[in-house]
Amino acid sequence: MTEPIRIPDDLKPVDGRFGSGPSKVRPEGVEALARVATTFLGTSHRQKTVKDEVARLRRGIGEFFGLPDGYEVIISNGGTSAFWETATFGLIREKAQFAEFGEFGAKFVKAVTDAPFLADPTVHKAPGGGAAYLRAEAGVDTYASVQNETSTGVAVPVKRVAGADPGALLLTDATSGGGSLDVDLTETDVYYLAPQKAFGSDGGLWIALMSPAAIDRAYKIKESGRYIPQFLDLVTAIEQSRLEQTYNTPALATVFLAAEQVDWMNAQGGLAWAAKRSAESAAAIYGWADRSTVATPFITEPALRSNAVATIDFADGVDAAAIAKVLRANGIVDTEPYRKLGRNQLRVALYPTVDPADVEALTRCIDFIVDRL
Repeated sequence: MTEPIRIPDDLKPVDGRFGSGPSKVRPEGVEALARVATTFLGTSHRQKTVKDEVARLRRGIGEFFGLPDGYEVIISNGGTSAFWETATFGLIREKAQFAEFGEFGAKFVKAVTDAPFLADPTVHKAPGGGAAYLRAEAGVDTYASVQNETSTGVAVPVKRVAGADPGALLLTDATSGGGSLDVDLTETDVYYLAPQKAFGSDGGLWIALMSPAAIDRAYKIKESGRYIPQFLDLVTAIEQSRLEQTYNTPALATVFLAAEQVDWMNAQGGLAWAAKRSAESAAAIYGWADRSTVATPFITEPALRSNAVATIDFADGVDAAAIAKVLRANGIVDTEPYRKLGRNQLRVALYPTVDPADVEALTRCIDFIVDRL
């Protein structure tokens, strides 16, 4: 019987969590939650105790991203999957165009394609590892793209579509990019994300930074008489957020942990600090892969390599699944690739919560394992 591979403690990262979502939650955030457990958890989300935390989260998000004049931070339940449906009912007037280059962008496309009250969308696709781009098209009132494709590790800049029809909106999926990648919010109308990635919390919420044009569109669509399920009513989410609450009961721990994480990142220097820290982690893992004889970055074009999520391919004869299994047995977890890609690779989160030194330690552990497999 083969002896299990034991990685020496001095090679291991201090914290072995590298999941792309749910991601690492800072122990300090959990400790802060424990301190308020008896006065916050298990209390009414309509009362000041909880509304103050919703307000703290909204205020912190606005500060972190440098919210432009007129933009608002809107929060509601359900995560990004719920937001795709919310946007389908409440933001797309007639026809949308998508840039699809991974699993998560495809899910929004499906929601819109299945909606009987919308025209079939235009979809620009790219295979896994590449990027697709939006381009101006007459009659399109809503454009949608992903800033960071969690499944593949491709990232693209957030930029408005030149030549788009007047009044057309741009929706940017920042679920895994928001908080790790730089962004100019004036280049988009809705920058939406979830707290279980860079914002070091649990899932269950969606957070959208919305321009005045997007808010106006939501009200006009509702006033048009379109049927909108109450849970997916964007106007309700807007109006409830202005009251520092959500329409349905939120997960209170999620709200608190996200607010703690945002305050921590703001105290470190905000988005500029967070993007730099993620870039340092990215340099560590991509640099290692470029030097390695058995590993290479899955994304061949360096400009597309994400600083939020790294995907690393391994040569034939080196079993990435076996590496991930040994890592997990040694307390280094969630390095497995996105299942539907079907590649011999590892996927590593580079969110600001992750210490770049821990990413460097991870690469040493991988080398140690490969030498012994």
